[in-house]
Formats: sequence, structure tokens, C-alpha cells
Amino acid sequence: MNRPSRPDTGADKTPDRRVRMLTKTTGQTDMNFKKTLLAAALTLSAGLAMAADLPQVAILATGGTIAGTAASATQTTGYKAGDLAIQTLIDAVPQIKDYATVTGEQIVKISSNNLTDQVLLTLAKRCNELLADPKVSGIVITHGTDTLEETAFFLNLTVKSKKPVVVIGAMRPATAISADGPMNLLNAVKLAADPKAQDRGVLVALNDQISSGRDVTKSNTTNVATFKSPDLGYLGYIAGGKNYFLRNPAMRHTHQSEFDVSKLDKLPRVDILYTHASDDRVLADAAIAAGAKGIVHAGSGNGSVHGQTEPALAEAVQKGIAVVLSSRTGSGVVCPNEEQYNKAGFIEGRTLNPQKARLLLQLALTKTNDPKEIARMFEEY
Repeated sequence: MNRPSRPDTGADKTPDRRVRMLTKTTGQTDMNFKKTLLAAALTLSAGLAMAADLPQVAILATGGTIAGTAASATQTTGYKAGDLAIQTLIDAVPQIKDYATVTGEQIVKISSNNLTDQVLLTLAKRCNELLADPKVSGIVITHGTDTLEETAFFLNLTVKSKKPVVVIGAMRPATAISADGPMNLLNAVKLAADPKAQDRGVLVALNDQISSGRDVTKSNTTNVATFKSPDLGYLGYIAGGKNYFLRNPAMRHTHQSEFDVSKLDKLPRVDILYTHASDDRVLADAAIAAGAKGIVHAGSGNGSVHGQTEPALAEAVQKGIAVVLSSRTGSGVVCPNEEQYNKAGFIEGRTLNPQKARLLLQLALTKTNDPKEIARMFEEY
């Protein structure tokens, strides 16, 4: 049976029209996809360009409370210092990347009461290596607060650059309520990236205060405002996200320093003797017997030495051991007072506290044993 043919309605052309429509749609999709890719590429390019324009700051980590962890958020003593790695600290403050391109490097993971001369030498050498790179704008060092002032002063004497080196820590572990570490880290990175921070020596920046590594000391066992610069005051402040400098260090530092640790793998032994009522010569004799090349005496008042200790120190000088008079008072200038001290060859420690006088004497002894030359160094640094 023959079926009547259908009228030509153009139905046979429907597949062609579908192909043309699909091709047109595909073309539009391809165009949109290309535009999306182009926009993404431009965004990425702009982001890379912005990152390339940011200062580069290297963060060297040594452990300490800033990397500490505790069993609870309310525990602020008895925690495990140096538990967290540096990348964890960086990741916890993503705002850092708005101000600098940062790299993290773990030097050691210690509680800073265990600081050693070897760690100091490692830090100084690594700082000088990094700062010799023209791409690096500055360095931040995360550190425990117990001996932070010693590391800052040692670097102040051994870093060979005008670029900022900022040493920071925290008084509360990273797990504590209102931990101070994250803001200290952010401020330090911004400070290390700030051209105004150049040629001011090694800086210490905690609790929104900027201090000289030479002058600052830890003054309180637990308070977040522990770092003070007795008599001489702060170099500046951090307020409203900006750095405000008020003064410059007057003593020689960093690139002006004559000390070079690049070829040193150890430092001379220097011991600190702390005077007290009923003092005697026992500890002085012990230091001499232990092979000390220098002794810092933390005296009472203006560096005074107990009458029972003085003969032992005078004998030490006769044996070629340098003796520096400092003070246990915490501030003031140790200047010439007793004539017999001058005749004995004791050296005045000036405004340096005992722990810092020890570091300067260690470095001085790498260059000379001449008491007059060492005395000059204490005048200039």
C-alpha cells in the first residue's frame, strides 16, 4: 500500500539547523571560556606582579614561647616551648602576605634558657648570608624571651648589614587565650620590610614597642610588657599599624662593627660572677680553674667588688684573664671609682648588664687580650 508523501516542511533540514546552532553555541562557549582564561591570567599576572613588588623577608625560627603549646587555652606557664614549626606560625597570620613575601627557616627548636654560643654563631652567619642577597629586605627571628636580649645584642655586634634584623618572641604560648605571638610576628615582618628601620642596629619588637638590641632587657617574669630599656628608653613605637621612630642608637653596631664571626666555630669561655653579702673568692677561683678567658663581675652599686673576692680577680688579671666590672642594679653606668680597681686592671662595663657584657667580652677576646683595647671596645659598643 502506497502511503501519501508528506509535504516538504523543511523537516529534513532540522539536523543541519541543529548543527549550525550547536556550532554557534560552541563558538560562544569557546569565546566565553577564552575570556575567562584571559581574565584569570590577567588576575594571576597582577597578583604575581604585586607579590614581586612586595619586600622579601626571611623568618628564622629558634623555638621559644611564641612556638609553645599547652594543654589548655588558659595555661600560660609550664607549656612546651618551641613545639610548633615556623610554617605553622606563618600560616596562622595570613595577613603577613599583604606586606611581604616571606620564607621560613627552622634554625633550632629550643626553649631559650638552653641557648648556646653555637646557636648564636649559626644565627649570625645565616643572617649575613641572607642579607648579602639584594632581594632580601630584612630578617625576622622568632625566639624565646628568656635570652632574647642576648641574641639581639650578639647580632647587633656581628651582623654586617644596614638592613633590618628584628628579634621577637611572645610571653604567652600560641595556644593561649589572647596569645601575643601572632601580632608580634605581623609587626616584626612589617618592621623588617620598612625602609625607615634600616641602619638602626638589631631591633627587638614586642608589645608594640621597638627597642634597641643593645639596650633592651627582660624585666618581668610573665608580663607581656616585660621588655624595657632602662634609662635609655625605646627607639620607637608601633601604633595604628605604623612604625614610629623617636631616636637612633648612639653606639657602634652591625655594619660598623669590627667583629667577624664568619670563620669562628666557638667563642672564648667567659663566666659571670654575681656578688652578694659574705661573698668570697670560691667562684672566682672556680672560673679560673675551669679555663675562663674572661670574667664579668656583677657587682653591687657602681660595680663594687667584695673585699674577699677582689684579690682573686686581681690574680686573674695577672694570669691574662680579662675582668670586666658590671652591676647587678639593672641600670646606670659603671664608671671608674676605686683606684685599686684601676691599678688591678679591671675594665668598666659601662651601661651593659652582666649578660651583655659577657657577649662583648667574648667577641673582644677573639681579637685581642689587651685590656686597653678591650676597654676601648666597651666605650664604643
